[in-house]
Amino acid sequence: MTSTAPPPGPLVLVVEDEPSIASILTAYLEREGLRARQTGDGTTALQLFRQLRPDLVLLDIHLPGIDGLDLLRAIREDGQTPVIMVTALADDVDKLLGLRMGADDYVVKPFSPPEVVARVRAVLRRAAPQAAAKGTASIRVGRIEIDHRAHEALAHEPDGRTVPLPLTLTEFRLLACLAAQPRRCFSRSHLIEHCLPESDALDRVIDSHLSKLRRKLQQAGQGDLIETVRGIGYRLLPGDALSA
Repeated sequence: MTSTAPPPGPLVLVVEDEPSIASILTAYLEREGLRARQTGDGTTALQLFRQLRPDLVLLDIHLPGIDGLDLLRAIREDGQTPVIMVTALADDVDKLLGLRMGADDYVVKPFSPPEVVARVRAVLRRAAPQAAAKGTASIRVGRIEIDHRAHEALAHEPDGRTVPLPLTLTEFRLLACLAAQPRRCFSRSHLIEHCLPESDALDRVIDSHLSKLRRKLQQAGQGDLIETVRGIGYRLLPGDALSA
């Protein structure tokens, strides 16, 4: 007798302490060809995250054990796994808090399960390497290199060292978008459309992401590469721009 192969598709870790909601989300994800594991406890979720290495985490904010926001911090310290926050709070401040910490999107309860699945697929698409679509494996702007195949940004130090930048997926997408056309001014609406498509993100969410990206570039000794164009948007102003 041959064993049944696991369902195809990316693995989604559903972290939700309401069993009925978790079961519905899991069922919809699996029906759409995704794999799903669920847990309602933050401590168990962190263990499963480290064990399973899911492709995406659906993460409720209010959890027993480790709180959802603390769990998001732990995930971000570990790497760039996409995270969609789930919350019953519609207040923009709460949404922005999660996004500032590195969440890629959010959904608010009550929600439509098909909409959540669509958000999951959208974030997974954005997280996939875009080298083929961009026509180049990497772009180098000044001393910053964006490697699309590895989905990684690197800082080249004057002494020859190469230091990875600890960017979230959204920060990586924003940097890659700006670096693709240095000195071009991108509007906030353009950045939302191309870096957070199918999200109802507000202009100030982009401001928050770019503020954090700026700090990380400065901490890496790369100076203030991103310039705010008042009333329009942002542009990247490197000392030199090279395609690698």
